[in-house]
Amino acid sequence: MKSLPYFCRGEVIRGFGRGSKELGIPTANFPDSVVDNLPADISTGIYYGWACVGNGDVYKMVMSIGWNPYYKNTKKSMETHVIHTFKEDFYGEILSVVMVGYIRPERSYDSLEALITAINNDIEEAKLKLELPEHLKLREDNFFTSAPSLSSSMPPTTATTSQTIMNGH
Repeated sequence: MKSLPYFCRGEVIRGFGRGSKELGIPTANFPDSVVDNLPADISTGIYYGWACVGNGDVYKMVMSIGWNPYYKNTKKSMETHVIHTFKEDFYGEILSVVMVGYIRPERSYDSLEALITAINNDIEEAKLKLELPEHLKLREDNFFTSAPSLSSSMPPTTATTSQTIMNGH
C-alpha cells in the first residue's frame, strides 16, 4: 500500500453504538467525508497506527476500515480504537490519526466471542508493531502538534469537517 503512512483527521461522530456496548471495545468513528476520501490503494481491513484526540496526547490505535462483515453493514466505515482509557466520550472532537501498517483483511466470525478475540489479538499485534523504531518516530510527527480543535462557540458543519481532511503535512 503506497499510501501508508496515511494521515487524516476529522470530527468524531456517533457510529453504530456497538463498540462499547456489545464488544467492550470503544471506537471513534469518522464522518463519510473522511471515509470517502481514502486513497484507492487503502483496502478494507485492520490497520494500526497513532491517534490523538484534539490537542491531547498521542496513543497507539487500531482501525477497522470496511463493512464489518459480522454485522453485515451496508455502509463503509472507519472505526478507530484508541488504546487508552478515556474518562468520557469525545464526540465532536477532532481525531487525528496516522495509519502506519496493515494487520489483516476484514472477515466475518461465527460468534461475537470470536470477533472480540480477533479484535483483542489485533490490539496486541498493534502494540508490538508500534514499538518498532520506524513506527515510533511517527508518534512525534508534527502532524499531531498541528492538530486543530473545533471551537465550542462554532458548531461543527460539513464544510468545517471537510476542510480538516488531509494526507501529509
